[in-house]
Amino acid sequence: MNFETLAVHAGQPPDPTTGAVMTPIYQTSTYAQTRMGEAAYDYARTVNPTRNALQDCIAALEGGAHGLAFSSGMAATDTVLRLLKPGDHLLASNDVYGGTFRIFTKVYADYGITFSFVEMSDLDAVRNGIQPNTRMIWVETPTNPLLKIADIAAISSLKGAARLVVDNTFATPYLQKPLALGADIVVHSTTKYLNGHSDVVGGAIIVNNEADFTRLKFLQNAVGAVPAPLDCFLVLRGLKTLPVRMERHCSNGLTIAQFLEGHAAVERVIYPGLCSHPDHAVAAKQMCAFGGMISFIVKGGPDAARRVAEATRIFALAESLGGVESLIEVPAAMTHMSVANSPLAVDPALIRLSVGIENVNDLIDDLRQALA
Repeated sequence: MNFETLAVHAGQPPDPTTGAVMTPIYQTSTYAQTRMGEAAYDYARTVNPTRNALQDCIAALEGGAHGLAFSSGMAATDTVLRLLKPGDHLLASNDVYGGTFRIFTKVYADYGITFSFVEMSDLDAVRNGIQPNTRMIWVETPTNPLLKIADIAAISSLKGAARLVVDNTFATPYLQKPLALGADIVVHSTTKYLNGHSDVVGGAIIVNNEADFTRLKFLQNAVGAVPAPLDCFLVLRGLKTLPVRMERHCSNGLTIAQFLEGHAAVERVIYPGLCSHPDHAVAAKQMCAFGGMISFIVKGGPDAARRVAEATRIFALAESLGGVESLIEVPAAMTHMSVANSPLAVDPALIRLSVGIENVNDLIDDLRQALA
């Protein structure tokens, strides 16, 4: 089946008990067993039918064999990091989500795991950054918030014994398939585009390797950071419209990026769909479109950035991204405060947009009056 059909149907046959077309919310903590130790369902932390449907659907959309759902994107990230052991090294992009940087440097660094950060769009930097004990390479593409692009297939050819993990949150499987490009593990914050309606916090992991799946599934149950059945239902509902939403996000994003690039108050626009983006060719090679995330730097410095972000009327001043509504933020003062005073610190004059699905002319009018 094609992507649009999978988004509606994968993992979601009509309910065998009632014939319900929508996957039911199995709001139960335990299950009655006919014989001890023989039941397919025993306890809801371990397994839940609504969660199973979500996991199967996300795996199908990513072209993976197995999916696992979690209570947040950071819970999914934490579970992947538990595949590492003391003495291992992780090589990451020098532009990652602030929460990812925080869990690397403030949590797992205390357990004997070392981290280094390189420019992932520079293959020589990646090659030189891989150490004999590198066991994981962590890639965001596009990155958050500088929208850098990493060549997944090329990095896969360099990884050796390391697992290549790709955070596909910004692109979604509709625009980019990391597993098909050589990634070993894909992670998502399902809070964002996969759900798409800003009413759920969740995460996901998708893998092909059976041994990795077995270990990650064990950790999902043992650590217990699982999503509630209602949250799984809501993400499943969001996935059904992912293709049509992403088409509008991408269309609006490109139009707004072009508008900003021609505005006198804007110093620089960062959007992979613009020819001015340094990684545009790589993005065009591995993505089918360029998404709804835009970063730009305004003239006038941090104070000007704050004034613009606080002056919009349709764009809501808020953290997060990927919902149907448009959001605006200044990462240095909001989502990326955890990288302040580090080599990954974000320019305080940079504004990040999550472009929603509203009428693009209304969004441009809103930005025009804010920039004025």
